[in-house]
Amino acid sequence: MSAGLAFAGAGLPSLAQASAYPALFGTREARSDNIAMFPKWRGTLERYFEETNLAQGCIPGQVSPGQVSPGQVSQCVLDEWKAFLDDQRGQDPLAQLRAINAQMNSHRYILDPPNWGVPDYWATPLQFMEKNGDCEDYAIAKFMSLRALGWSNEAMRIVVLKDLNLQLMHAVLVAYHQGRAWILDNQIDQVMPAEKIRHYRPIYSVNEESWWLHRS
Repeated sequence: MSAGLAFAGAGLPSLAQASAYPALFGTREARSDNIAMFPKWRGTLERYFEETNLAQGCIPGQVSPGQVSPGQVSQCVLDEWKAFLDDQRGQDPLAQLRAINAQMNSHRYILDPPNWGVPDYWATPLQFMEKNGDCEDYAIAKFMSLRALGWSNEAMRIVVLKDLNLQLMHAVLVAYHQGRAWILDNQIDQVMPAEKIRHYRPIYSVNEESWWLHRS
């Protein structure tokens, strides 16, 4: 994946701007509240909030393209997603992480060029659930699922990193709970504490309001 190129421009944060959470994978972190340099991520957020306000209702059992409009198909996907999330409400936070990770990891992995016809595309959860996606799409769907369950923006980040074993770019979700960073990864079935993963080198991480530069 090419998510390592998802930001562009200057405005790097100062290392003096530290995070309230433990640094990921032993790196030093510098925080900035300017996410203007992440157009793909900002575009995903804008589309996401538009999609979750779809007005058309779902027709259960009639979701093939020949039976209902595309908007109604999308609404059915949203309704199924919301029903799944409703089942997770009130559960232990770690149980929520495991359920979200497993649910989203059940989708098929597909690269952006055959899926979207472009080298790098950041999909909304709805787009991901309709068309599957690559690593950052899993992370985004998990991020928004947990946000819908009441997890705070500050307690989560999408992390773009290098997999040192495969020598490839990758993206995961990190969720902070009880002083630990938990990794939700489409390459790992279990939700793992970050300190137990040694082959990832983070480059940057981002949530709805801020981003972090990671340095070794």
